[in-house]
Amino acid sequence: MRIGDVATAAGVSTRALRYYEEQGLLTSERSPSGQRHYGDDAVERVRWIQTLYSAGLSSKVITGLLPCVHTGVATEDMLARLAAERDHLDAQIRDLTGTRERLDGIITAAGDPEEECVLSENGAR
Repeated sequence: MRIGDVATAAGVSTRALRYYEEQGLLTSERSPSGQRHYGDDAVERVRWIQTLYSAGLSSKVITGLLPCVHTGVATEDMLARLAAERDHLDAQIRDLTGTRERLDGIITAAGDPEEECVLSENGAR
């Protein structure tokens, strides 16, 4: 399949496919005229890559997980890596929740006509 065909079938841009190749996530063969040609499994592979990206994984992590896509078997190392990524996301969620709660407090205080709303440069009252 040519690059445009894969991009259309997978619902991504040709630029995304080139990026995936740069990152070692996808491979193609070149025709004598230099056009990229992909194997029959390219569309499914791109969809997996998109799924993994949408789960918040980096291209480096995805590269380590792609053997699982081919074999259907996840190693202990792969499972540990996924669990570590989940833990990282959980920490980010906790941090963002705390930030939102502080912002809610500022909004409440700023909307109270009985309180003077004076904030320092760092956002503290």
